[in-house]
Amino acid sequence: MKYFKRLTIAAMALGLAACTSDANVEVADEDGETNTSGGDFIASYASDTSSLDPAGQNDLPSDQRRDVLYEGLFDIDENMEPEMTLAADFEQVNDTTWEFKLRDDVKFHDGTDFNAEAFKASIERIVDPAVASSRANIFEMIEEINVLDDYTVEVVTEYPFAALPNYLAHDAGGIVSKAVIDEDYQNAIDNAGLDMTADEYYGLRAEGGEEFDKAANAIGSDTGAVIEQNPVGTGYMKFQSRTPGESVVVERFDDYWREPAKIDTLTFKVVTEATARIAELETGQSHFIYGIENSQWDRLVNNPEIVTEDGVYNISNEYVGMNTEKGALADKKVRQAIAHMVDKEAIMEGVYYGQGRTMKGALQEEVLGYDEDLEDLEHNPERAKELMKEAGYEDGLSLKIMTNDVPERIDIAVLLQEELKEIGINLEVEQLEWGTYLEAISNGEHDLFILGWPNAVGDPDQGLWPLFHSSMKGPGGNRAFFDNEEVDKLLEEGRQESDSDKRAEIYKQVDQILVEEQPSIFIRQAASAHAARAEVGNLDTGHLAKPDFRTVTLEEQTE
Repeated sequence: MKYFKRLTIAAMALGLAACTSDANVEVADEDGETNTSGGDFIASYASDTSSLDPAGQNDLPSDQRRDVLYEGLFDIDENMEPEMTLAADFEQVNDTTWEFKLRDDVKFHDGTDFNAEAFKASIERIVDPAVASSRANIFEMIEEINVLDDYTVEVVTEYPFAALPNYLAHDAGGIVSKAVIDEDYQNAIDNAGLDMTADEYYGLRAEGGEEFDKAANAIGSDTGAVIEQNPVGTGYMKFQSRTPGESVVVERFDDYWREPAKIDTLTFKVVTEATARIAELETGQSHFIYGIENSQWDRLVNNPEIVTEDGVYNISNEYVGMNTEKGALADKKVRQAIAHMVDKEAIMEGVYYGQGRTMKGALQEEVLGYDEDLEDLEHNPERAKELMKEAGYEDGLSLKIMTNDVPERIDIAVLLQEELKEIGINLEVEQLEWGTYLEAISNGEHDLFILGWPNAVGDPDQGLWPLFHSSMKGPGGNRAFFDNEEVDKLLEEGRQESDSDKRAEIYKQVDQILVEEQPSIFIRQAASAHAARAEVGNLDTGHLAKPDFRTVTLEEQTE
């Protein structure tokens, strides 16, 4: 795992420009590094959060905010392996039964205890049809959760699922205060005019049946309202305020079970315009920015007041998806023709300025099942024309590509618009605000779209299942609306296979089919797209695109 540089006393002699900071400076340690605490840290992002609820929208901007508020039983280390967080120990009892010992020294932000009941309540809430979470699939393999004692839970899965610890590290596995969960359900129940308590609703849910279905349908429109306004987890920061479209502010949680954060507050600031974010960093209005136009890297690298990272790849991808259920795109020959018109190397250099690496399939080099021998569809306009003729579209057709306001995505959309003219495709480009965009492509309103997919658990199942299993069409992640019986079968086998070598072969087969079917054109594995001011120390950015601010420090600056 790569880390941002730590600013030493010697580096402070460079005469950096002043930056407003309330940091308290302590004496340098024996290595010459200053250990500081305090200060109001400002991090600027291109997109706002759509939800602060772990059961909310499945998007990276929201995950990045929620990551400081909530924790799960596990985290993912630099080797894509699960490491215990709120779990103190665990054992796989048999193929479908796991036992987890939980930490007994953890408090929620509201002062209540983290325990087995809180874990059970949080996970069961994610899969509750009343909540209608787009992330319910994350834990669809879980059949039951049994509380054995205050700090021991038994998790029984419907089928063998070797990657369960990885999945419990997913943002959806962030544990919410049971007191807040109860309040949220009771609020929804009361608003629906039902004469029952939250506990009585839980009893109905455990029994299932028609009465539960009626209750779930009745309260569904109001679930999540309380948690959205009062997100309470066990993370190192606790919620302070949110101004939609502008910022989310969190503050240090002093009763955190590990060493508390160094900074006093962290503001996730929304600065949609890329050059404005860079200006924020250069002038010291922001200490850290996430999302940088690749054309601006030299500007940042050559600035002595800025620290950047090189050669760090996120476990994520950027891709052009195609609605395989809509019109001409239902024909794989048309999809292949479009893929043959995409010059990935040219896009990498011309749009991304070499920041990242091209992808042949859906899996990154760091992930189990990556196939270095996979053969991609090459850039070949003549073959593209042949395929269009074979599909019956030699006279052309009109399509629409949707994107949000990320500059590189807009550039790719415009580039495709030009390139596809050569094979008779008139491509309309429609740019939408992030929330509106997600809703539109989740509803299938698009022909083509451009999006990224972060593999939040480092396992191939998470890199492929949400994007391509037919059960995940729409908001679950499969916005290509791809439905392939063989892929479904392989993905189902892959998540049940415990032998890692056999799993790898299964996922290689899936990637080969995806190259043939082309529901999506995978362009790039993203490189690190963030930078910080030099007075920022100890910032761990990792490979999962969710920076860890727990140990970050701010150095006092002089004119």
